[in-house]
Amino acid sequence: MRIVSSLTCTLLLTLLAVPVLAQQQQRVYQWKDSSGVTHYTDTAPKESHKTRDIDVRTGTTAGATVAKSEESEQCTNARNNLARLQSSNAVGIDTNGDGKPDRNLTDAERKSQVTLNEAGVKAFCTPAK
Repeated sequence: MRIVSSLTCTLLLTLLAVPVLAQQQQRVYQWKDSSGVTHYTDTAPKESHKTRDIDVRTGTTAGATVAKSEESEQCTNARNNLARLQSSNAVGIDTNGDGKPDRNLTDAERKSQVTLNEAGVKAFCTPAK
């Protein structure tokens, strides 16, 4: 009985220590705004930023990495569609809704889709600096 009790205490202490050990490091994001002011936050900004992992107890950084700003899903889709439409590869279209292309886009349809996706890139993507 004493062995089970000792094992239970050890297991409990281990489970309680895991969250404490996991919280010894915190991720901090650093970026500069258009006025050149440096900002720090614990949530990822939309701007291009640096990421630093800081040891909470000592305040030392584990290293800094530059991360590109994360684009919205709409931006990523518009950029991918535009790249595919501007390539020489055939682009199929599903006319009956079964998830499989039934025919390829005509030149006029392709041109229309290029215009639409260029507008999507302008609307959903942040301009390159």
